[in-house]
Amino acid sequence: MSVTGDPLRGSLQPDVIDPSGGANQTRVRAYNERLVMSLVRRHGSLSKADIARRSGLSAQTVSVIMRALESDGLLIRGAPVRGRVGQPSIPMRLNPDAVFSFGVKIGRRSTDLVLMDFVGTIRLHLHQIHPYPLPADLVAFIVEGTEKLEAQLKPDQRKRIAGIGIATPYELWNWAEEVGAPREEMDKWRDFDLAAAVAGRSRHAIFLQNDGTSACGAELAFGVGANYPDFVYFYIGSFIGGGVVINSALFSGRTGTAGAVGPLPVSGKDGKTTQLLKIASVFVLEKLLRERGIDPRPLWYSADDWIDFGEPLDTWIQDSAAALAQAAVSAASIIDFSAAVIDGGFPPWVRSRLLAATRKALTALDLQGVTVPDLVEGAVGSHARAIGGASLPLFSRYLLDTNVLFKEL
Repeated sequence: MSVTGDPLRGSLQPDVIDPSGGANQTRVRAYNERLVMSLVRRHGSLSKADIARRSGLSAQTVSVIMRALESDGLLIRGAPVRGRVGQPSIPMRLNPDAVFSFGVKIGRRSTDLVLMDFVGTIRLHLHQIHPYPLPADLVAFIVEGTEKLEAQLKPDQRKRIAGIGIATPYELWNWAEEVGAPREEMDKWRDFDLAAAVAGRSRHAIFLQNDGTSACGAELAFGVGANYPDFVYFYIGSFIGGGVVINSALFSGRTGTAGAVGPLPVSGKDGKTTQLLKIASVFVLEKLLRERGIDPRPLWYSADDWIDFGEPLDTWIQDSAAALAQAAVSAASIIDFSAAVIDGGFPPWVRSRLLAATRKALTALDLQGVTVPDLVEGAVGSHARAIGGASLPLFSRYLLDTNVLFKEL
């Protein structure tokens, strides 16, 4: 979902490409420009000859496009690469300072706001902890936070902000009991239009997407997506969510909730069937800590700075790994995924321990008839949802959208 507005100048024009429309010279040029920049983003840097070979465009067309993109400051030149004969090859790469975007991650216990550059690097970051999310508080945090971060930019940088992308769990009102929130407070989300509320107080275009899908899109664009054309993605936050990538494209499904792995049925330690989210979610670890008289608030201070909670953390990792192994096998039984990617709102050392435990748990399962996918650590990390949100304005205006990302060309 997006709300209008584009202050940016450039050879690419917003909203030019409409899949339902016909082709004309402007539309073809805009698509080709996005294709060129998407290829460069995917590979880091490419020469004109490389782009022509991978895209199927003529060398002359590529030269014209790259001159225009370089003139607009979207591409910059790398150091010449000299071969054995002929002129040196000049690789081109995306200009990190060409475009900026805001990304928002709304969680059950905290909200993050980031300013991201054109190559996916977080430049600025704000973090807010809350007992549970409320609409009015979040709108104020987003609006005031973007103004605060924008004030730290130079005037010419402010002109290059593409928009605000918001990654949010859908149906927040359904989780009142799990997050310990009053039902009447969470019910405020039922008829609340978050995108419209933020758009009414911001000059920037607003984009909204499910948080699990956003995180998966970030992994596809900036993480392991270059290595695995098909993968199922698990992101463990307050509640576990995820996504599906098929043929190097994010598959969101008929209702936009494909890959919402939380409801997957798995067996718990007691042998009873339950949902994956009721085992492999951080709120379960929070509950374990409370039961043992341990303050769980450090879980939400910073996702990258967890302390080692000892036995309750060990228990949670083992239980989560057993459930994740079952979920990965179930997913691979339906689609022959090349990988199952696991990431979450925790430090890399927790992720590594969780991956090791999941690989071990796989050995205890009946795998007859199943081609087990590679179990892979996510490369984006704890800010995947915010980065995924910040990616939405960039893909909408400058790159091929993650829903139509090309296969390797």
